[in-house]
Amino acid sequence: MRRFLSLVLLILCPSPAVAQRSIQEALLRAKPAVVLVVAEVGAEVTLGCGAAGERRVTPPPFRETGTGWFIDAGGWVITNAHVVAAVSQPSRQLTSDQLEKMVRAECVPALVAGRGLRPGERPDVEQLLTRQILAAAASTATVKVEPTITVLLSNGVRFPATVVKYSPPVAGETMSGRDLALLRVEAADMPSLSLADSSAARIGDPLHILGFPGVVLSHELLNASAKLEASVTMGAISGFKQDVSGQPVIQTDAPAAWGNSGGPAVDVNGRVVGVLTFVTLEPSGTGVVQGFNFVIPSAAVREFLADTSVPLNGMSKFNNAWHTGLAEFFAGKNTTAARYLQEANRLLPELPDVRRITAENEERIKHPAPRPFPWAAIAIAVIVVSALAFGCLGLRQWKRNRFRIRPAEVARLLETSSDPPIILDVRNDDAYAKSPVQLPRARHLAARDLAEGAPTISADERARMVVAYCT
Repeated sequence: MRRFLSLVLLILCPSPAVAQRSIQEALLRAKPAVVLVVAEVGAEVTLGCGAAGERRVTPPPFRETGTGWFIDAGGWVITNAHVVAAVSQPSRQLTSDQLEKMVRAECVPALVAGRGLRPGERPDVEQLLTRQILAAAASTATVKVEPTITVLLSNGVRFPATVVKYSPPVAGETMSGRDLALLRVEAADMPSLSLADSSAARIGDPLHILGFPGVVLSHELLNASAKLEASVTMGAISGFKQDVSGQPVIQTDAPAAWGNSGGPAVDVNGRVVGVLTFVTLEPSGTGVVQGFNFVIPSAAVREFLADTSVPLNGMSKFNNAWHTGLAEFFAGKNTTAARYLQEANRLLPELPDVRRITAENEERIKHPAPRPFPWAAIAIAVIVVSALAFGCLGLRQWKRNRFRIRPAEVARLLETSSDPPIILDVRNDDAYAKSPVQLPRARHLAARDLAEGAPTISADERARMVVAYCT
């Protein structure tokens, strides 16, 4: 009986692990807040090409892509500093690189052709001409730099962004900052992510990295809309380390690649445990060694934002609609979910995940799945019926035994009481005559005599009657 009740309690009261939000729901809650960050440095170069004359050209811009995420619905975005370093702090090296590219592309071919040579025929001559023009152009050439940062949502909407706060990335062999940058876009009611407590993280905790790896952005078999949807990789916390300046970082085996920089690393509830900062490269520098990537803990993000006006309350109209819609959807309450999903789509139209879940929800409404077997209702019914049955049996047993006393009690009364009980053997005459068992000091009284009031028993004895046999 005890095991049966335990089974019923498990059916009716599932454990917290069963009721916990699924990984799928947690990641769907987080994905809309992840954005592609594109930092570009365009330039207009004016330089003299010697005998080839002066040239004014616009070279292809220098471009760096990475990942960011909304820390607040008001348009505040977190990413890595090294993703926007070229825009935030354009270097002389970048200007020199752009100038050299233009010399090679615009000046050298014309000068080589003037000497009757074909491009690539005399690399030494081309190299010499490049050095000569660069030396001459060092003081005369002008490079007008035009840096821009663009934040792209997964629905294709673009926002120009500005750098509000910047903590330098890796510089040489020392970590000079936290490799974090705070961007601002003119937007409201954006999806946002909340920060987890990284101090509570433990080795082995699941971790998911969201971002835009370059291999996906440049994949020739994917369309443009697919490239703007954040990819998710899965792993776990594999260590707690320190960078070369003694600042804590979290090591994870979740795969990451170029383009994931600045992406959030979220826990099973979709909260940000940290920000991907750098991956491990092969000694040759030609590829990424997977399984050894590092994350800036969320505690460092809090410190980075401490002197800013960024609220960390996680309030967002989109979050309220989207999260509630997902909860209702996964709970099977499709009609209720439809209302919240429509509101999420109104606030931020055509996000891929919202569109996909909305379509699936509408399909469920049109073609509902067969109702699951009502295990809980059946269990309750079984409990009620069993309780009634056991109650009836118990009541019947009580009625039968309410006047019954134990043989030991009868023996005690016979031996010790001044008014010993009158023991009656009320078996019928035939059974009494044939039975070898006769109770000492018992009176045989037929059942018909009891029905007639037992005239052979006095009124005083009636109060002390004990029926030993009854057939």
